Amino acid sequence: MLVEIEKLVFGGTGMGHVDGKVAFVWNALPGETVEIEILQNKKTHIEGVATKILNPSPDRVIPRESHWLSSSPWQHIAWEKENYWKRAIAAETYSKFGGLILSSNDLEIVTDNKEYGYRNKIEFSFTELKSGEISLAFFERGKHHHIHAEGSLLAEPVINETAQYILQWINEQKIPMRSLKTLILRSDNEKNTIAALFIKDEIEFSRHPTLNDTLKGFHLYYSTHKSPASVPTKLLYSEGQNYLIANLKETKLKFGLLSFFQINLPVFDMALTDIAAFLHPHMPVVDFYSGVGAISLPLSQNRDRTTLVDNNAEAIQYAKENIILNKRQNCEAICLPAEDTTSAIQEDAMIILDPPRAGLHQKVVKQLLIKAPPRIIYLSCGIDTQARDLKLLSEAYRLTHVKLYNFFPRTPHIEGLCVLDRV
Repeated sequence: MLVEIEKLVFGGTGMGHVDGKVAFVWNALPGETVEIEILQNKKTHIEGVATKILNPSPDRVIPRESHWLSSSPWQHIAWEKENYWKRAIAAETYSKFGGLILSSNDLEIVTDNKEYGYRNKIEFSFTELKSGEISLAFFERGKHHHIHAEGSLLAEPVINETAQYILQWINEQKIPMRSLKTLILRSDNEKNTIAALFIKDEIEFSRHPTLNDTLKGFHLYYSTHKSPASVPTKLLYSEGQNYLIANLKETKLKFGLLSFFQINLPVFDMALTDIAAFLHPHMPVVDFYSGVGAISLPLSQNRDRTTLVDNNAEAIQYAKENIILNKRQNCEAICLPAEDTTSAIQEDAMIILDPPRAGLHQKVVKQLLIKAPPRIIYLSCGIDTQARDLKLLSEAYRLTHVKLYNFFPRTPHIEGLCVLDRV
């Protein structure tokens, strides 16, 4: 089946039309005619991957990894065009879901121009090679089987080094493929790592990976086969740290092995600088979906009051430790869902929002409209739901600032910062 690609769209695929349906195609660029393998054929659209490029775009480059479609699906786009298309997609998304009239020329995208080696967290799966050895792997795009990987070019190099070190132990111990689930690794930009291996059987081992100059903690979890996710059902073994500490704006931020933390710290540091410019130096701040405090704690110095709210118990525990670690007596952390803590929204406080991809809960939107705090600073990893929320808030707020951040180079993900001022 041949498809002519018209443009790139939200989510990262090339879009075209075939047989009266919209086609969303991976490994395809605007202007190309491609032959596709159909991954899903639905009533309204087709999802596929290009297997043959009949007329390659001048913007196409050779991907650097064999598994790029699984882990880094924009490796085929010239770097200078990646940011162009992210701006174009963001403008279309804000218009479609939020009714905002923006052109790509209106949008600035922030990057440190580091295409690879930026991620401080990676989750690997496993596969068995013909030799019988176990290797790292990712799920193949749109399919249910794994594809072999040596590591990930997106990850900090020390993460790949640690992954291979643990993989060597896995093969030495002859852990069967049926028992292996996932390996999660984190780093701190200082060449320190921690790791968690999830297995589907309760197995005892005579020895475990030895901690070294870079591996500061290793933890082995039994994770029930009933869930495909890396769920820690039972801790089987633990040695060393289950946390790391990163530094942002002269603030130490302790974060856990399994808790949410920012992936690309250099670009996130740039976002913090931008957010700081919109915060009144003394007005109280309420930080919803705060995690361990990565946004509000570095910006809490000399502020009268900062309140952090998150429903993740581990994240809030680290937030409380970070408050003590940085001697911020003007801060408090509350472990409750944002929708159950709307009383924290007051008309004399500025609000920081950094929700998950699902966006804001309706109760949060309602309370924001009732209390109408003077300014809302909204950072989002899902600009489609962010645009939806901006539309809901527009009856009391106007958008005064919008900027994009390329936190995830060589992938289609886009992060957006919007500042809303009370009308």
